[in-house]
Amino acid sequence: MKRIAVILFALLMVGSFGLSAQSKADAICGYYYAKDPFSKEGSQVKIYKAKDGTYEGIVCWVENPAKKKYLNYKFLSGFTYNAKEEEWQNGTIHHPGNGKTYKSYIKLDGSDIKVRGYVGFSLLGMTMTWPRESKQRTQK
Repeated sequence: MKRIAVILFALLMVGSFGLSAQSKADAICGYYYAKDPFSKEGSQVKIYKAKDGTYEGIVCWVENPAKKKYLNYKFLSGFTYNAKEEEWQNGTIHHPGNGKTYKSYIKLDGSDIKVRGYVGFSLLGMTMTWPRESKQRTQK
């Protein structure tokens, strides 16, 4: 009987660890305000968990009405959570303005995120801070 109790306790601990790691991974999900590093125009990004378990991001609001064609454009893809490093890695960020795709990783910084896009090595890149927003903006 004691052995069964120990096994059940161990299973509960493993299960709760899995939920904890999963909730940490999902902490990135939400809305963020992003400034294009080249044009300096703002947009709102929605990051969500894809069906395959990776994390993706789409444009859900644009500051410049001429850029409405980018609404629902998926420009972040393939991010996986590394619990040891506490970051989302192995993703890509596509810049529709210049047509280039960059390797990328994301880290939480309080409630905001730091997104690093780079070519080749992470030293050859740029980090952007995107503040978290509480809800989706309404597009005009």
